[in-house]
Amino acid sequence: MRFFNTEGPNRTDLHYNLPPLQRWNLDEILTLIAQEKYFLLHAPRQTGKTTCLLALAKLLNQQGHYRAVYANIEPAQAVRENVTLGMTAVVEQISRGARDQIGDAQATTLAYAMIAQSSGSTLVEEFLTQWCATSPLPVVLILDEVDALVGDTLIALLRQLRAGYTKRPTQFPQTVILCGVRDLRDYRIHASSEKTAITGGSAFNIKAKSLRLGDFNADEMRALLLEHTKETGQVFTPEALERVWTLTLGQPWLINALAYEACFDNRAGRDRSQPITVERIDQAKENLILRRVTHLDQLADKLREPRVRQIIEPMLAGAAMGEVANDDIQYLIDLGLCRMVSGQGLTIANPIYREVLPRTLAFTPQASLPQITPTWLNPDGSLNPGQLLDAFLRFWRQHGQPLLGSAPYHEIAPHLVLMAFLHRVVNGDGSLEREYAIGSGRMDLCLRYGAATMGMELKVWRDGEPDPLKEGLAQLDSYLGGLSLETGWLIIFDRRTGQPPIRERTSSSEQTSPQGRPITVVRA
Repeated sequence: MRFFNTEGPNRTDLHYNLPPLQRWNLDEILTLIAQEKYFLLHAPRQTGKTTCLLALAKLLNQQGHYRAVYANIEPAQAVRENVTLGMTAVVEQISRGARDQIGDAQATTLAYAMIAQSSGSTLVEEFLTQWCATSPLPVVLILDEVDALVGDTLIALLRQLRAGYTKRPTQFPQTVILCGVRDLRDYRIHASSEKTAITGGSAFNIKAKSLRLGDFNADEMRALLLEHTKETGQVFTPEALERVWTLTLGQPWLINALAYEACFDNRAGRDRSQPITVERIDQAKENLILRRVTHLDQLADKLREPRVRQIIEPMLAGAAMGEVANDDIQYLIDLGLCRMVSGQGLTIANPIYREVLPRTLAFTPQASLPQITPTWLNPDGSLNPGQLLDAFLRFWRQHGQPLLGSAPYHEIAPHLVLMAFLHRVVNGDGSLEREYAIGSGRMDLCLRYGAATMGMELKVWRDGEPDPLKEGLAQLDSYLGGLSLETGWLIIFDRRTGQPPIRERTSSSEQTSPQGRPITVVRA
């Protein structure tokens, strides 16, 4: 039985899949190859890039006009700044690809003979020259994970490809396709041989074009999920299909992971007579986040990079980004972390990532929390909002000040500590949803626990700004209206200099919103 794939390239005999080459403009790629162009294909991790590249190589070899070889050169990353070992790894990977994919055993013989006598600075160029000179057909070389290389190793590879460019197609590959997560212009290379950093664009200025593999559209997502229905008879309810789209916005790995979790990793899901429902998709999403699966963990790890932080931190705070280079914004888009949305500007790529990022940042404060007795529960186990408010005020007065230092993003430290507290409240029996956007000046939280739903608006009062109470009440009205709630919390974190300690200034009061809703205002 086939299944949804979340590890490595797709195999048609094992995995549900879509025709991979339909995801790129194949005519454009074939035209670039016919014109002897060198170009770039890039896509975020785990979007199906390698599957598409292998399918392209297979198609080219079947057509019989070229000999196409795919090589993953990530092993060269392990040697870092050792050019000789790095280029040796590249040549070994290419020669093994030729042996395994087109039956060219002489390629490996040639490779090891040249490795024994050539220097790293020219090894790739010399190998490709001799190998292509003996090839009965023009060579198309597909190099994957190029941006895994760094420094002198990456510079040496790009410059050798550029040096051999004029010898194509009889003594060098007719086309070289470089593949990676990032666009070539974002290859910031810091090499020991260079006094200053250079970019991939300057080291490889023979690139004709840069193509990007996108996410699934809604029809492709449904077609993939319906592969499971065709194979097993188990259906997805229309609402479940819509929820998968809403949560993922077409991100291929997330779609496969949610579906696998709901259909195969869940005992109830394996009963093929039972449909896959919204509830199972929501539980699958929560399971993936709580397990900190590798895909989400790798994405969250990017939050430590300064160029990522300078964008994500104000986005979470609802503040303006300020001076940010265009390339840094494009870097987050290339990573698949953000997307540009018409009428909204830069946003987090999908709702699952939008939940993972602040939850990841709140992990350290959450781990630092003291033991908290759940005094916010009624005897029947339901949530008591009044008791929750009392518990939060006690917690904040006692622990807020020291816990702020445990948050990795200073500007939103209060938000992260509050979320850590609320995660302790829901504790797997409820959910905490977040809404935020650049320039909105706020973060919205929705806590769901059993039959109770609570809406909260978070504002920050900074030096030189007016009291955000009036603005916050109006914004909270809008948020509560969307949740169909008649009351909520407005929490104002006072971050102005010279304020009394948190334990002395934390208080609550009752206010009325512009639309007449009773609002609990917390000043902390």
